[in-house]
Amino acid sequence: MLTFAAAVFFLIITPGPGVLSTAGVGAAFGAAAGTRYVAGLFVGTNLVCLAVVSGLTAALLADDRLRTLLFIASVSYLAWLAFRIAFAGSRIAFIERASPPGIGGGIVLQAINPKAYAVNTALFTGFSFWPGNYAAEIALKFLIVNAIWIPIHFAWLWLGISLQRMNLPERAQRAINIAMALSMMIVVALAAWSQS
Repeated sequence: MLTFAAAVFFLIITPGPGVLSTAGVGAAFGAAAGTRYVAGLFVGTNLVCLAVVSGLTAALLADDRLRTLLFIASVSYLAWLAFRIAFAGSRIAFIERASPPGIGGGIVLQAINPKAYAVNTALFTGFSFWPGNYAAEIALKFLIVNAIWIPIHFAWLWLGISLQRMNLPERAQRAINIAMALSMMIVVALAAWSQS
């Protein structure tokens, strides 16, 4: 079980679309909007977990055409998001919008986030620690994942809010945007590669 918890921590804390966009929403819109966005990500990630555990993901991805279509849609959206982050200018902000993405935005991001599927597939199909009781193991895994997921995402939200408050020079803010965009694309590429 400790190995599972360690895997959860390291797989979730690595920069991906969820945590990077959380920092961006915090930087652009503050704590209240960031908290609503994290709530959406929370619902979305648990829906992804349910899709993986129930076999729905495997059934959908069994059709090569549908898998290719979903892959192209996910990577296109996340590449667009990374582009917007990289070229947000000299202000740390992920999306220049009049309003924050909210709960719905968080749910949608997780639904198309290939890292979410790759991580949850690895966690829920591997790391068996209670082979005699599959239902209890899955329930315990949900508890462990969420107990680690929540503070990590709030730490990234705090990081985004803190970066904005630092009032860094324009070059530093631009460099942070580019580094976050590159990190997002690297993690997305790795997640997509692991799925293939």
